[in-house]
Amino acid sequence: MRDFTIGQLAKMARVNVETVRYYERRGLIPEPPRSESGYRRYSQNVATTIEFIKRAKELGFSLREILELLSLQTGPDVDCGDIKKRAQAKLADVEARIRDLERIREVLSELVLTCAGLGPTSECPILRALGTAEEA
Repeated sequence: MRDFTIGQLAKMARVNVETVRYYERRGLIPEPPRSESGYRRYSQNVATTIEFIKRAKELGFSLREILELLSLQTGPDVDCGDIKKRAQAKLADVEARIRDLERIREVLSELVLTCAGLGPTSECPILRALGTAEEA
């Protein structure tokens, strides 16, 4: 099996070298063996793991959660149901954040509609609604 330097791995995985080192420090990827000259030598499996990490991050998983998923992936007493529970929890979290963002959008939209964009800041309805007009 071919192995890669950190630069080759980073290029292949489309991340920078510091990201590879960071993932290694966080325990997301294993510390690689070193060549006789002291260079880290990474396997193709590490590139696959980095792709997994990137996809999981895109779905909103934190690095801590990704580490748990990676551990579960190789756990002897773990089945697909355990992974599904984690994904369901993440989905519930995402749905809650969406509800919060929709509420924020609604409030901001109302504030924007109340302001004509004219006059001094002391009369700004947005600042008044935020409670900062008196402090100005």
